[in-house]
Amino acid sequence: MAPPQRCPLCRQTFFCGRGHVYSHKHQRQLKGALERFLPQVEAARRAVRAAQVECYVPEHDRCCWCPCCGCEVRKHLSHGNLTVLHGGLLEHLASPEHKKATNKFWWENKAHAQVKEKFLISPPDYARFKKSMVKGLDSYEEREDEMAAQIREVEQSRQEVVRSVLEPQAESDPEEGSSAPESWKAANGLAPLSFSHGASSSQQVSHLDLQPVAELDWMETGPHLTFIGHQDTPGVGNIHSGATPPWMIQEEEHSSGSLPIGPSYEEFLKEKEKQKLKKLPPDRVGANFDHSSNTSAGWLPSFGRVWNNGRRWQSRHQFKTEAAARSRQPHKGKS
Repeated sequence: MAPPQRCPLCRQTFFCGRGHVYSHKHQRQLKGALERFLPQVEAARRAVRAAQVECYVPEHDRCCWCPCCGCEVRKHLSHGNLTVLHGGLLEHLASPEHKKATNKFWWENKAHAQVKEKFLISPPDYARFKKSMVKGLDSYEEREDEMAAQIREVEQSRQEVVRSVLEPQAESDPEEGSSAPESWKAANGLAPLSFSHGASSSQQVSHLDLQPVAELDWMETGPHLTFIGHQDTPGVGNIHSGATPPWMIQEEEHSSGSLPIGPSYEEFLKEKEKQKLKKLPPDRVGANFDHSSNTSAGWLPSFGRVWNNGRRWQSRHQFKTEAAARSRQPHKGKS
């Protein structure tokens, strides 16, 4: 009996010797493993003629599984801040270790010999990839230099704009800035203000020498507004004239203290009874009864034969007799 063997593709132990590699299950697993690895190899083959160089990002550290060698292989080749796409996989496919492992894998699993060349990179192809990688690095450096030159031009133009704005302000005389408000007042028809040192604030306002301001152009083009005068209530002051604010005035009703605050205790009890009655069914017996009406001590509700003397069947027969008599009365009236 042949010793048991372990199949890494099928992930099971078999005891049938070499016959397992010819089974449909093993061939199906072999075909699926090669089909999963083939698109990555084809993408790496396309990079042989034109290598792509990009800036390094953490996604470039991804690895792929090589079924021939039974190990993970780094997909891209990174050095510093630069990354050559598919460089790591091409380096692995062109290595002699991969070629030796591929020959062993094809022999042990009885794969098709015509497909084996697709998973190998010849030395001339790898040399062509090295040349394209050098060209890709040079073109990447040229692009970086162009971008750096554009950034420098933009920064220089920005600094020139800032300098052109700040230079006139720095060259201007500080005294000219102080005389600017006076020139503005003179242009708008306002005379300079003169204050006496010993006068109060009210006297200072009276000594102001104001001149009528010229009408502006924008007021002529827009709609005219009508001044209706100050709307002050006679005899009543406001907070601007020194009067007491309305929220500080104490009302006579509350200052007297005669009126209680909130509802009385009797009103509270009535409201509590109403809330209890709301929870009861509205169609109950006696819901609409007026408890404030005067009734005699012998009053009883007439809703059945409950207080009649005798047996229940007597009350039933009496009720049926009265119901039949009531039903015959309309027929007599019609006749």
